[in-house]
Amino acid sequence: MNDLQDVSAISSPAPVRRHLLRRLLKQLWQGLERARTRRLLAQLDGRDLADLGISNADRLNEMEKPFWR
Repeated sequence: MNDLQDVSAISSPAPVRRHLLRRLLKQLWQGLERARTRRLLAQLDGRDLADLGISNADRLNEMEKPFWR
């Protein structure tokens, strides 16, 4: 009986890989969404920015950020 191994303690690496893949895809999707909204922000004129309460300097600052931030 001492030679038996407790298999309940052994975990499969598949759930870990699935979790990492899901996290990577989520981060990629969020980065693409940020890039899309920044492209839309770049198209706004001064009047639209004023309606939103955003200065041109704020817009330029946001547009300079990389998509992952």
